[in-house]
Amino acid sequence: MAKKKAKKKVARKAPARGAKRSTKKAAGRRTKASAADFIISKSRTKAAAGINVSGEFYAALDAAVRGLIAGAEQRAVDNGRKTLRPHDL
Repeated sequence: MAKKKAKKKVARKAPARGAKRSTKKAAGRRTKASAADFIISKSRTKAAAGINVSGEFYAALDAAVRGLIAGAEQRAVDNGRKTLRPHDL
């Protein structure tokens, strides 16, 4: 029987002191910011609806939610708070 060759493990270099670590996952998240990012999950919306959901519905829902958040934020600022509370909606 022939013996299998063991693969050599490559040692990773330690980052320089004070250097920021960057992972592929984190870097990918930063570049994905686009107009298609919705606040509400499409799959959860579809599951909650119980009927078919149009592709245009998600954009309208996102706009409505962003409007609610903006209004709640303005009410909190007008009341001298930095925290959104349920009654701001």
